Amino acid sequence: MALNYIWVGFFLIAFIVGLIKLVFLGDIEIFSTMMKALFERSKLGFELSLGLTGILALWMGIMKIGEKGGMIKILARLVSPLFTKLFPEVPKDHPAIGSMMMNFSANMLGLDNAATPLGLKAMKDLQELNPKKDTASNAQIMFLVLNTSGLTLIPVSILALRAMKGSVNPTDVFLPILIATYISSLVGLIYTAIIQKINLFNKVVLAYLLGTTILIGGIAAYVFYLKDPEKISVFTNLLSNITLFTIIIAFISVALFKRINIYDTFIEGAKDGFKVAVTIIPYLVAMLAAIGVFTASGAMDYVLDGFRFLFAHVGVDTRFVDGLPTAFMKPLTGGGARAAMVESWVNHGVDSFVGHLTSILQGSTETTFYVLAVYFGSVGIKKTRYAATAGIVADIAGIIAAILVTYLFFGYLK
Repeated sequence: MALNYIWVGFFLIAFIVGLIKLVFLGDIEIFSTMMKALFERSKLGFELSLGLTGILALWMGIMKIGEKGGMIKILARLVSPLFTKLFPEVPKDHPAIGSMMMNFSANMLGLDNAATPLGLKAMKDLQELNPKKDTASNAQIMFLVLNTSGLTLIPVSILALRAMKGSVNPTDVFLPILIATYISSLVGLIYTAIIQKINLFNKVVLAYLLGTTILIGGIAAYVFYLKDPEKISVFTNLLSNITLFTIIIAFISVALFKRINIYDTFIEGAKDGFKVAVTIIPYLVAMLAAIGVFTASGAMDYVLDGFRFLFAHVGVDTRFVDGLPTAFMKPLTGGGARAAMVESWVNHGVDSFVGHLTSILQGSTETTFYVLAVYFGSVGIKKTRYAATAGIVADIAGIIAAILVTYLFFGYLK
């Protein structure tokens, strides 16, 4: 319902702003400009979706190899000790533990098609342990907060879109996204753990959190140490591409060990990539058209100028303001945020500072309210307690982290 209001709002506000410009400012070209933007963005949405086909087919094929080879189960085993501490209400041998670990592992690998059904099964398993069937349990809230923080190792759709739009190096946002999404997940976890009185100083929990934080922090510190934009670019590109290719080789190696038909498995996954590309056409066209006409009317400029004035007044660099539409849209709608990201690329360039920022924002959090509605709705929970608040806290942390990381990695870009 929220998405409906947002979409209609873009058109109505654009129309009102257009009328004001026509009547009071004498801008007789405003509606011509708005209609041109409407048609151009609709065409762009269709072209982008079709252009994604090959890249998505490639990645979905690779992901299918990892899935069939057992990479989800391997990741699940790696995080199992941590999960037993974060979900003290869930018995170690309960099916919910396995479902949750499989869901998180699928999310980390970017396997959305596999992650959603696994997540719904996890919620159903957790509901069996829930004494109050209409009220969210602590375990369900922790599960959803970690889910909505969106920790992802491979942001397939973002990398594919950047490649489609002609980015010189589509993968240069890989490390920044990893850092931002990790911070979002960490803040969401800590916030929820404090409310639930989970002992974060347990040796197992500390080992996982400190180990990962030191690794992520070390990468960020090294980038800060380099300072030279060219050296930062070389380091980021090298590490990102080596990491991604190593993951591909790991998937293939595991599949070889399992003796599965790797080529046929790749083809099977690639077919799913084609389906995904076709499926997103109406969603991308709808949101790009709405945001395009809203921007062409000048309404977006008024909103951003207001934020720009506020931040400039307190002495803050205002380059990040042009990326805020993506940040505002992401908790509500993934399609809307994706369209806002693409719109920023049209206006500023995919490899500009803003282009990098919106790419990282898109990958730093999840569609919080959508996830809460679908997952809680699937088991009939009406009282969500502090789940939405915890999710928003994680989203805000992810947005702030994305902005800071963009300045760290790409702040030299104008």
